[in-house]
Amino acid sequence: MSALARLAETIAARRSADPDGSWTAKLLSKGPEKCAEKFGEEAIEAVIEAVKGDRGRLTSEAADVLYHLLVMCAARDVTLADIEAELDRRASESGLAEKARRG
Repeated sequence: MSALARLAETIAARRSADPDGSWTAKLLSKGPEKCAEKFGEEAIEAVIEAVKGDRGRLTSEAADVLYHLLVMCAARDVTLADIEAELDRRASESGLAEKARRG
């Protein structure tokens, strides 16, 4: 099992955890909007590190982005399996064709 799959399982398990004992549960208890806000903050931090060129910091921020993306999706009942299925579907066509189809 990949680290990303393990992370998704942990996030799913923490949905029912006590918010006082789990950052994930606390974040999810604040609702999808707060989860989206945190994802946005982490994405901006990753962009800043990408521009700076610090590989180690970018790696760390990218991990934060992936975690917060999965939390945000979990808040709206979108699973890693849902995301993977969409990626698999898209793999059957070129990126340019897929982008043109979406408009």
